[in-house]
Order: sequence, then structure tokens, then C-alpha cells
Amino acid sequence: MFLHLGGEFVVKIKDIIAILDIESALKSKDSKAFLKVCEEEEFIQNICEEEPRSIVIVERVENKNRCHKGAHKTVIYKSPISALTLQKRAGFIHTLPLS
Repeated sequence: MFLHLGGEFVVKIKDIIAILDIESALKSKDSKAFLKVCEEEEFIQNICEEEPRSIVIVERVENKNRCHKGAHKTVIYKSPISALTLQKRAGFIHTLPLS
């Protein structure tokens, strides 16, 4: 299964490590420091021109073949879609029907 992050961009749901609200993440000094290092190391990708509302942390295996397990690569995507919406789409949050 895939999750649409905005624009024409999708990721495999099984590769998602975390979906974070950008405002909440930027309130924490530890999260700010983490994102600063990720920016410096060029792990962060903006997927569209719109203002980002969430951060999606993804780890995927590259160059996987029969002989080698492949290298793990972590990428952080800034998405214009809210974290709550992405979490619901991915099936991470299940809403209960109203009575």
C-alpha cells in the first residue's frame, strides 16, 4: 500500500517511521535540533511549494537484490497535508463510528 503525501508524491506505508505535525515538532528543542542536522545532511525533501503541515520520516532499502540486502536510507519529507489526515489515510488511526 502507498500513502499520498501531496502533489504527485507517494511512499510505501511499510517504509514510514513517523508522521509528525510540523508545529508540534518545532516546539521541542530536541526536535528542532534533529531537523537542523537532517537539513544540513540533506535528508529533508520539500515535495511541493505549499506551506508544510507535516513531516514524514521514511526509511527505505535501496539497491536490493538477491545477493545483497541493500542500504537503508532515511528521508524526511515535508508535506502540505496535515499529520492527522496522513495518519488516517495510512490506517494508523482508526475512527470509531458515531452512535
